Amino acid sequence: MKKILIYSFLSLAAVTFLYPFYWMIVASLSPESEIGELLFLPSEFTLDSYLQMFSKIPIGRALLNSIFVATLTTGGVIVFSSMVGYALALMEFKGRNLIFYIIIFTMTLPFQITLIPNYITMVTLNLVDTYAALVLPFLLNAFAILLFRQAFLGIPPALLDAARVDGCSEFRILFQVLFPNIIPTIVIVGILTFMNSWNEVLWALIVIREENLMTMPQMVTLFSVGGRADSQLGVKLASAVLLALPIMIAYSFFQKYFIQSMASSGLKD
Repeated sequence: MKKILIYSFLSLAAVTFLYPFYWMIVASLSPESEIGELLFLPSEFTLDSYLQMFSKIPIGRALLNSIFVATLTTGGVIVFSSMVGYALALMEFKGRNLIFYIIIFTMTLPFQITLIPNYITMVTLNLVDTYAALVLPFLLNAFAILLFRQAFLGIPPALLDAARVDGCSEFRILFQVLFPNIIPTIVIVGILTFMNSWNEVLWALIVIREENLMTMPQMVTLFSVGGRADSQLGVKLASAVLLALPIMIAYSFFQKYFIQSMASSGLKD
């Protein structure tokens, strides 16, 4: 009876969580007149909302921009945050713990606090309306550094000693010896970074004004609230589905590594 109650509660929670996504997808494929009725299935499926969306905004270019920016940011975070995590976990130097505590402290600060300083920096460097403005402020991530540090603390010291005896440099130890042993951590950092970069809209609205450089969240936001959707809910839902689809696909492929890393990345000194 206890298991039945637990699984019933979990099933109800899952349905409650998934139904809005299901309705969003179904409503985007429904005739405009049926969207407000919250039907489980429409009388007919139609792609009119998607066709109208593609005719109103350059959503294809925005999709490519988002993929480029999110991929570049994810690669940069994996490389640079792993280097910092490696230094904090496996290298001895003065002030190591202080630097780690400062990095942890920055996790408590919302990004909005650094919004103005970052924007002034982009203006000073003449990077406004460039892809660099979308990537550079996010190349280091405190949470990613924490995850990499914890992963490296679990590496047996004998593995590092053997690599150094063989003449490996620190970079080679990191990228060729340690990386194959922390695949789950790399995957979870990659997924979280890609998701955060993909969904970032506030910073893009500030530093990007040219339409051909806009990311998909920025384009969808301006499309939904800027009047181009002409108050058509189906078109807005179609753009939202297209925005969420890459994240759903990525998570469905890497969920095993995601869960494994979340389960095994307990914090330890």
